[in-house]
Amino acid sequence: MERDLTAVEIRVLGCLLEKEATTPDQYPLSINGLVTAANQKSNRDPVLALPEADVREAVTGLTRRGLVRQPSSYGGRVSKFEHRLGRGPGSALNAPPEQLAVLALLFLRGPQTPGELRSRAQRMVTVEGIDAVESTLQTLAAREEGALVECLPREPGKREARWTHRFGSDHAEPAPEAATAAGVNAGDDAPVRGADQGDLEQRVARLERVVADLYDRLGDDGSPGSG
Repeated sequence: MERDLTAVEIRVLGCLLEKEATTPDQYPLSINGLVTAANQKSNRDPVLALPEADVREAVTGLTRRGLVRQPSSYGGRVSKFEHRLGRGPGSALNAPPEQLAVLALLFLRGPQTPGELRSRAQRMVTVEGIDAVESTLQTLAAREEGALVECLPREPGKREARWTHRFGSDHAEPAPEAATAAGVNAGDDAPVRGADQGDLEQRVARLERVVADLYDRLGDDGSPGSG
């Protein structure tokens, strides 16, 4: 099974896993349903704003890899899609629900501790306790055909190590609202990722003009209090 998925493919696959467990009456999902699920602001990290074209491309890629399919039993006019990771004929993974829930969370929210996975997985599957989550992680990490998850080095000051999936890179650009929530607003003069040298030089020049203006105002008689 191929595991070099793109960030968008990982998000789409995670959405299919999640919605099958949380909203089975709306599953399988249409492209519009997948766009909505991929871009929702709750239970997602990072929050994205994926266009429909990107989601369609991801579905095509996942279908080609055998991880997603259109169910033949569905007779509606709108094409709908389901994942192929669960147990059943033609499954690419043949994983039970508790493993799928853990994978879904790692796909949708990035690296997490066993404690975080336990509390968040409750909406998708019954979790007996932290030991059950750790057992599931160990099983996914010890699969004969290759580890599906791995434990990351423990961060300084943290009691639990975080786990991540091994299906590819899920580092996608956050939506504008996610950047705003982090304190970076579009149009600010603060440095932004990917700014070129010309932009940097312009900001430095503006700062120099501001400083020079302050010196002029304070230097009229040599004291800060002069008016």
